[in-house]
Amino acid sequence: MPAHYLEGKPVAEAVLRQVAGRVGEMRKQGVIPGLGTILVGDDPASAGYVRKKHEACRENGFASFDRHIADGASQADLLDAVREFNRNDQVHAFIIQYPVPRGFDYSEALEAMAPEKDADGLHPVNLGRLVLQEPGPIPATPAGIHAMLLHYEIPVEGREVVIVGRGSTLGRPLALLLTMKKAGANAAVTVVHTGVDNIAYYTKRADIVIAAAGVPGIVTKEMVKPGAVVISGGITWEGKRLVPDVDESVAEVAGWITPRLGGVGPTTIAMLLKNTLECAQRQS
Repeated sequence: MPAHYLEGKPVAEAVLRQVAGRVGEMRKQGVIPGLGTILVGDDPASAGYVRKKHEACRENGFASFDRHIADGASQADLLDAVREFNRNDQVHAFIIQYPVPRGFDYSEALEAMAPEKDADGLHPVNLGRLVLQEPGPIPATPAGIHAMLLHYEIPVEGREVVIVGRGSTLGRPLALLLTMKKAGANAAVTVVHTGVDNIAYYTKRADIVIAAAGVPGIVTKEMVKPGAVVISGGITWEGKRLVPDVDESVAEVAGWITPRLGGVGPTTIAMLLKNTLECAQRQS
């Protein structure tokens, strides 16, 4: 029996319906939540992601602000853009689109961001809050995956989850999130990565496999037990084709799986707007 699809659009729409009501209340008070983006360089994929974020802002009543730092600019130009958004009261939260081109220091720019304006939840202060289970913005893609598990009523508590990938934007914060004692979490979580010799040893026993390595097809059907839930959080562009970390053949054995297109992506943008709204509420 083919796997059920974990479509991201219904999840994103449910989150944005809640967000829209709260945005409407803020606008009545004269406050328009504002999201800023800083795009460094001219990578087409990154530019496309930024466009989608601005489209989502327009569709959901947010103001949006954009700064483009050219490839030939300097780190000082990037830091100036960060400081400009820090000072701008209309920008309640912003992101630095990742990755940045060679020659720019993403970590330095991220640390220069005001933590209270961190839309992506990746500032060291906010990651520290996540570790301590204190309120704050949660990284958007992990938050989107968590929302997906809740929306589709996937049992998570007490189950074995294996995350393939240890990156600071997805794998690590997702592991923290799914071990919390809360709905859609409280799981036994194992994190593996490309430095592990036999990844299949771990994934074949997991109830839920989440691929977050950014390696095309790193999870194959031989690595998944029948009926498992399989989510692809990592993606790679091969030319103009978007390739997930989970091979499409996994659908032959999985119980639930994200589609190649329209899986986690829409939920990430929805959670980014949710974070922005909450930043605006705290600042107002």
